[in-house]
Amino acid sequence: MRDIEISRPGKVLFPDDGITKSDLARYYRRVATRAVPRLRGRPLMMERHPDGIGGKPLMQKNAPDYFPDWVHTAEMSKEGGTVRHVVCDNADTLVYLAGQASVTQHRWLSKADRPHDPDLLVFDLDPSGGADFEDVRWAASCVGGLLEEVDLPTRLMTTGSRGLHVIAALDRRADFDTVRDFARRVSRVLVSRHPDRLTDEPRKAARGDRIYLDIQRNAYAQTAVAPYAVRARPGGPVAMPISWSELNESDLAPDRWKLADMEALEKRLRGEDPWSEGTVRGRSVRAADRRLSVRAPEPRDERGR
Repeated sequence: MRDIEISRPGKVLFPDDGITKSDLARYYRRVATRAVPRLRGRPLMMERHPDGIGGKPLMQKNAPDYFPDWVHTAEMSKEGGTVRHVVCDNADTLVYLAGQASVTQHRWLSKADRPHDPDLLVFDLDPSGGADFEDVRWAASCVGGLLEEVDLPTRLMTTGSRGLHVIAALDRRADFDTVRDFARRVSRVLVSRHPDRLTDEPRKAARGDRIYLDIQRNAYAQTAVAPYAVRARPGGPVAMPISWSELNESDLAPDRWKLADMEALEKRLRGEDPWSEGTVRGRSVRAADRRLSVRAPEPRDERGR
């Protein structure tokens, strides 16, 4: 473990709460044993707030040249060139990024060694229109239930913002197009079952009060907020892994655990890790798709197509 020097440790990043850069780095050191395994091997996008969360954020993909050599990086292709992303493989890197005012880490859904073959599938569920978090909980249970039906086990996470992520582990034997097509079929089945409460309509104006089943993160170089990441919102809410049994707890909220309430956050971190069952074996999305076709064939439109 390195002794990471935090420049301007007293710099206040969350002005309404007095949370400093040093507080942020201390939290990430504390949570590293849980957070780093969820980041290891993955390119990151850093959400930096050098002027605090009230200033303009810097969504930074490239690792600056001044980053120390022990911060691992990976050169990833993009249209017209490459980008050198940070790969957070150890606790020291996580703390160092906090010292760079990187409040939130956003991770790829694939790893740097096979960037086109995701090992994670994510459904991003947020309230829209007149919907509220109760609707998001219900939608998450629908998504998780259908994925369980096709033998694709899932994990659940609050986003620290407004909603929940339903996450499935994959075996990296399918590319992003295949994974996204499967996710789209799952969405269509669920929308056909619950057309008044769920939608796969990307246009906000067309969603009404229905929960949007957002699958757009399932693509090359797209990111999702990392487990245990702090969000750049008042109070410093944390994207927290939870168990499925916690979904219906009365006090569950997408921003339930916050840096501003370290007593409650520390109590949570002293408890059992809800994802503590170890490494979940990635499952085949192709096999899941075949099961979906048998158990819940995609609905036809009104012309029978």
